[in-house]
Amino acid sequence: MSVTPFAPGSVSLRLYPHNDLPAERIVEAMRAQAVLAVEAGFDGVMTSEHHGGFGGYLPNPLQMAGWLLEAMPRGWAAPCPLLLPLRPWALVAEEIAWLDARFPGRVGLGVAAGSLEADFAIMDTNKDDLVRRFAEGLARVTAALSGRDPGPLAGDPALARCAAHPVPVLSAAMSRTACRRAASAGAGLIFAGTSSNDHCRELTDLYRAEGGTAPVVLVRRVWVGEGGHERHAKQVDLYRSYTSGAQQSKWGGEQQIEGTPAEIAQRLLADLAATGADALNLRIHVPGVSPEEAATHIAGLSEVVGLLKQGNHPSPPPGAERDLKKGEYSFQTPMRGSLMAGLPVSTRPEKRRWKSPSVAVRSYQLPLSASCQCCSAVPPGVTARVQGPSVR
Repeated sequence: MSVTPFAPGSVSLRLYPHNDLPAERIVEAMRAQAVLAVEAGFDGVMTSEHHGGFGGYLPNPLQMAGWLLEAMPRGWAAPCPLLLPLRPWALVAEEIAWLDARFPGRVGLGVAAGSLEADFAIMDTNKDDLVRRFAEGLARVTAALSGRDPGPLAGDPALARCAAHPVPVLSAAMSRTACRRAASAGAGLIFAGTSSNDHCRELTDLYRAEGGTAPVVLVRRVWVGEGGHERHAKQVDLYRSYTSGAQQSKWGGEQQIEGTPAEIAQRLLADLAATGADALNLRIHVPGVSPEEAATHIAGLSEVVGLLKQGNHPSPPPGAERDLKKGEYSFQTPMRGSLMAGLPVSTRPEKRRWKSPSVAVRSYQLPLSASCQCCSAVPPGVTARVQGPSVR
């Protein structure tokens, strides 16, 4: 488990409220899901912000992060993104710094400018000069939480502590200007979950070229099994209600990754490589998902997280035919090769099964009653060539 929030190689989970529940049960459900997430291997959790009960969001992501940390036996939590222009930067810096004093090294912060008109109206403010307000707030809160320059907060003990124990900050980024701004401020990046790989790669490369050295976090929606696309489409329609056509032009075509844990891990690793990002934030919540269903999917992602932490994933051999109901592949393969001791491996084609390691260890029958079980594709010391058409 990664200790530092947003650290390269980390995998976190975004949590959302089930707004059809009473308020006290929403808090209980999110705390339970945070505990389940770290038990499943996630490094931390994130909460995000909209107001007025909009679309399954929270008005108080920073406060909720504290409640989650109280429940979690380990791991980090971060309001990410928190809408920075809705509150004074100094208040955000103070509250984050003091939360980190209570949970040392387990707090992060992600910020965004905000785009939903209702959020600003509810807070009795407006979007006038929004870009400048956000840029100034980002620069100051990042400088304070990094310990470089607390400004007028220099006398605050929690902010003074940041000089030795900085709190990492991410900035939401969908444009080249946003990347330059984050690099200049010393903040990392977090991309929108709808952004295409090509767009993310362009932004990552620019951020690094501008001197950005903090983590870059890729957001992706996942669903263990099948049947999540229709509900995900409803969530995308919600995003369309408050994003511009220019922003939507940067969206990817297939925005939800679903399938077996091995298939999900394979796609996520490919997306990381394609975008140049170095950390992942996963989301499972879609309209209509129940707390029980969410809990099942969080637990089901344990295998995905394990494969991501390995940095690789088991792939079915060429020619494998997928059984959707059993979640496995079957294939005919002539095995050729030799053991380290020089014993031949049988060349007789055999019906074999392939499953991901946590479901069933793959085994190969060797001669002279010898056997080897391993979670790699071929037993140690054995070389094998598998022939067949591409996976269907």
